Amino acid sequence: MKSKRVPCIAMTLLAVAMPALVTAEETATRHPHHKYHHYQINDVGTFGGPSSWLWAPGLFRPGVLNNQGTLAGSGDTSALDPYCFYVTDCYAINGFQWRNGVTTDLGVLPGGIGSEVNWISGNGLMAGLSDNGQPDPLNPAFPQLHAVLWDHGQMTDLGTLPEGGYSSGSWAATVNNRGEVVGQAYNTIPDPNSFYGYGYQSRAFYWRNGVMQDLGTLGTGTDAMAGLINERGQVVGWSYTNSIPSAFCSNVQTGFVLTTGSFIWDKKNGMKDLGGFGGTCTLAYDLNNRGQVVGQSNHADDLDQHPFIWEPATGIVELPTAAGLYGASLAINGAGEVTGEGDLSDGQGGAMLWRKRGGKWHGTELGRLSGDCAVGVSINSSGQVVGSSGPNGCSTTLAFLWANGGPMVDLNTLVPPNSGLQLIEAHQINDRGEIAVGALDANGNNHAILLIPCDENHPGVEGCDYSFVEATAAARAQTPQVDADPVRCGPSCHLAKHRHFTH
Repeated sequence: MKSKRVPCIAMTLLAVAMPALVTAEETATRHPHHKYHHYQINDVGTFGGPSSWLWAPGLFRPGVLNNQGTLAGSGDTSALDPYCFYVTDCYAINGFQWRNGVTTDLGVLPGGIGSEVNWISGNGLMAGLSDNGQPDPLNPAFPQLHAVLWDHGQMTDLGTLPEGGYSSGSWAATVNNRGEVVGQAYNTIPDPNSFYGYGYQSRAFYWRNGVMQDLGTLGTGTDAMAGLINERGQVVGWSYTNSIPSAFCSNVQTGFVLTTGSFIWDKKNGMKDLGGFGGTCTLAYDLNNRGQVVGQSNHADDLDQHPFIWEPATGIVELPTAAGLYGASLAINGAGEVTGEGDLSDGQGGAMLWRKRGGKWHGTELGRLSGDCAVGVSINSSGQVVGSSGPNGCSTTLAFLWANGGPMVDLNTLVPPNSGLQLIEAHQINDRGEIAVGALDANGNNHAILLIPCDENHPGVEGCDYSFVEATAAARAQTPQVDADPVRCGPSCHLAKHRHFTH
């Protein structure tokens, strides 16, 4: 993940309710009695290849781990992918489910080369994609892709839109407990401004009980995609709104060349525009079961994104940062607590937490481990935040944890030191405090990891160290390894790779 770096500038307008920023290690000295649990590392392994993968932060908020402790993602096989489509190392991948120490291969569609899981619901339904082994007639450089749903190990091909479409056909982003699936599908209508440059219109789809529905677009837009659905059946996604070019949006989200907005949809009310701050790019990243949406939107008079929350009663509201320079809200929990990033009181970027008190939104600076960047990407029901932090606009990162008002800590200091892995990117924390993490080994291979806390809620876990780590030791950040660009290259890579905030 590459996050925007805010230049160091003299700020005189910092009379806001935010603490002066110090490093995580300095903050730890102010909390000498704050302690942290150790974590057990669970490496899901592979299917014969070198790496395993998790859906990466960058499109919508990852949902790879549920509250039952089941982790979902993809693992390299020993076979090579002739399209080199799914991952950067060009190995074919299969979707996996990990639970209680057992990794299950979820397979591929008949004749297919690979598959990946993008989301797992609370009751274990999984959504993703698989190819069918055939080249795309409209774009032979790509395989034919179909959205798929796994239900207790059984894979269902969700097909494509009724009007057809081969160009990357369809892929599923999210599924809820009721088996409602949303995602993106292409049709056969040529479009020079197509999402991600595929050359054909992209459409947001909703699927249930064998029927895939096109949700339409905002305004006069031609392209859309859906990325999230909650347990109420509300859908959030992105759409072109008109034919006016957006230099800002094409820079933030590669391939979005026109003015782009975000929508919320349900069966009763249809598609509703979330609005924006006067610019040409509004991107929603998360949705909770109360219908609250968070994301980023740019102003008409600047080239920076700003964090927002949208609520049915108030509409879109900008969330505060130290000087209002930039930010993005990336995840929201069921209680309406929000995490993301923004400009901090020292003039550089870092992770943030927002809460609503007395009818107003207030920001708390979570800081950063080291360098000039930190991004919070997931927050659980207890208000624990995980994300990544590092130098040079997060060009290299370490995974962090923030909890209970203590200092931000390097997750690498809470795991056994002889694992041979460096935890570089936290993806998600569930309500049990378990954390899905991406790690690198000494050879630069990516590993999908589940961290289980050695705490009172996880007694008797084999290999767990139930002693505590002092705050001063836990906050001492390591030096990040060189990022081997471990992002999987399915839709989250070929369609976006990272969400680039650096201009």
